[in-house]
Amino acid sequence: MKKLLLASLAALALAQAPAAFARPMTATDLATLRRLSAPAVSPDGNWAVYQLRETDLAANRGRTDLYLLDLRAADAQPVRIASAPEHNEHDPRFSPDGRWLYYLSDASGSDQIWRVSLPSGTPEKVTDLATDVAGFAIAPSGDRVAIWADRNMACQDFSCANVSGPAPDHGSGRVYDQTFVRHWDTWVEPGVRSRLFSFPMVDGRPQGQGTPLAPNLVGDSPSKPFGGAEEIAWSPDGRTLFFALREAGRTEPNSTNLDIFSVPADGSAAPTNLTPALRGTDTTPAVSPDGRWLAWTNMARATYEADRQVVHLRNLQTGEVRALTGGWDRSVGSIAWAPDGRSLLVTAGDTLDNPVFRVDVATGRVTRLTQGGIAGNVIPLRDGGALYTLNSLQAPDDLYRLDRRGRARQLTRVNADRMADLDPVTVQRFSFPGAGGDTVWGQIVKPAGAQGRLPVAFLIHGGPQSSFANGWSYRWNPWLFAAPGYAAVTIDFHGSTGYGQAFTDAINRDWGGKPLEDLRLGLAAAGRTDPQVDTANACALGGSYGGFMVNWIAGNWPDGFRCLVSHSGVFDQRAMAYETEELWFTEWEFGGPYFEPAARENYERNNPVNFVQNFRTPMLVIHGERDFRIPYSQSLGLFNALQRRNIPSRLVVFPDENHWILKPQNSIQWYREVHGWLDQWLRRGGGDAQAR
Repeated sequence: MKKLLLASLAALALAQAPAAFARPMTATDLATLRRLSAPAVSPDGNWAVYQLRETDLAANRGRTDLYLLDLRAADAQPVRIASAPEHNEHDPRFSPDGRWLYYLSDASGSDQIWRVSLPSGTPEKVTDLATDVAGFAIAPSGDRVAIWADRNMACQDFSCANVSGPAPDHGSGRVYDQTFVRHWDTWVEPGVRSRLFSFPMVDGRPQGQGTPLAPNLVGDSPSKPFGGAEEIAWSPDGRTLFFALREAGRTEPNSTNLDIFSVPADGSAAPTNLTPALRGTDTTPAVSPDGRWLAWTNMARATYEADRQVVHLRNLQTGEVRALTGGWDRSVGSIAWAPDGRSLLVTAGDTLDNPVFRVDVATGRVTRLTQGGIAGNVIPLRDGGALYTLNSLQAPDDLYRLDRRGRARQLTRVNADRMADLDPVTVQRFSFPGAGGDTVWGQIVKPAGAQGRLPVAFLIHGGPQSSFANGWSYRWNPWLFAAPGYAAVTIDFHGSTGYGQAFTDAINRDWGGKPLEDLRLGLAAAGRTDPQVDTANACALGGSYGGFMVNWIAGNWPDGFRCLVSHSGVFDQRAMAYETEELWFTEWEFGGPYFEPAARENYERNNPVNFVQNFRTPMLVIHGERDFRIPYSQSLGLFNALQRRNIPSRLVVFPDENHWILKPQNSIQWYREVHGWLDQWLRRGGGDAQAR
């Protein structure tokens, strides 16, 4: 056993932690916490702005406002700007001259671009386009803006005046001639893509109906479902736009091959593919301040969503390309150029944390700048420091500032009043020899001051290539799982990220092997680490891959737990192989399509449906009806199997949710069902039913 690491309560908890305990956190507390995101900094470094989400429980939705912060004053307080309670303001961007704050607002009935003069002008709408604006990026020169939205590929400009609608007798059927007919939670509308348009700016206002920048490239830019402004980059002179796009066609559901393209900002020439020889994902383009270099991240292996993201540099004058972080066994998640162009600030997972690192452009030397927690939204500052967001298991996101000497200072405390009412938790890290003797890490989260033996909520992360990490979640939140008096235990099994690519790759074609061994050994190690952790009174819970693992545990570790919770989990690999939307995912994980005999053996060797005869543990099954990643039929089959075997079981289906449970009231219901299930089997012994 390696030396145990006890995370300090003060390290990342809110500075205003209460002197006395108040009450346990509830699902309503979690759902209604304010959520800070999308920070931006003015070109002169004087102002920061961010969006803050508040939750309207009665309306079952969140709404966003903008807040302005004076970075010149040490004790400055954020001030709400350009926001109205009945509308959403989001995605703020400063004008290149720093005089204006641009943002998206639905105040006119659709999302359009607005602006307000700093520091306290009157908001004014600057676009009146035919449909919602999905996003925008203003050129550093200030004379152009790129705007993107879902538009038909036949549209010659943003208004699509040349495209007629369907005939009255067209019918309601959507017609497809190739795969990728639905994605994440949405049926694809034939002929419609996320498209980039360029608009000239006069007096800070977009003019005309825009010019499509890639009229003959069939694909989404930004990519769907999660791509955004990080996939778009301007040259400093505003004459060239760089963007990521995966060309569509029959290979789209089998491909992760985003490429980086460049295109003249006025649309006068066709886009040029800058990465045609790189077959994996190329994304997050970023141009150096002097315009000489393009940086981006590349995954070497095609069809693999969790390959290591290596920073590449392209000399935009000579075309020379080199891998900057090829010798660093970490996967880079974001890129930002330092103002002097001599280094990059990047983020990457590293043993339960996601710090900010500085990468020297000349040598590739990597220096860690932040410590515990999950850092993001990094914005380099002119004084050599940086602005960034930070969260942990003990605190949601706030805004921080790092000075040139590496000292961090917290700038916001957006949930100070609400967190002060809640009993805190403790976080303990531990490591142990896992499968093959490799070091595996875990965490124990429990109420501070808890007495006696604690039942265990054994949380299994999804991905599978991800990490529970030292981070805040509004979905699977270890603090909330622990709040009623449980020990929430997480294990970063083989396949997890932040430990080098070989450790991440180890799960390939072995979903039920090394990860299960790690979980067995990890639960036992947690019990040895902390005598309060009652491993004999435990429930295993997981979503996505974690849901698969719960289903796998039901048939391959049936005596390990008093109860199970499976959320959006794979139950039948054969059906999953043909029903999921991104086919490349299952085909990479199991070595090819199911119909190939060698791959079929891998699918079936890791298929929970083959072990239903061993099921005997009570299980709560949950799914979103709009989940196209793991279709809800997987959970229907699982529930039917449990019912047919007369095993205590319960099915909860959310008709308006996807792979995740996102709506506030649904999140509260989800936790109510899960905590009720834990209470029934870990505290009340399951009533009259036979648990095992």
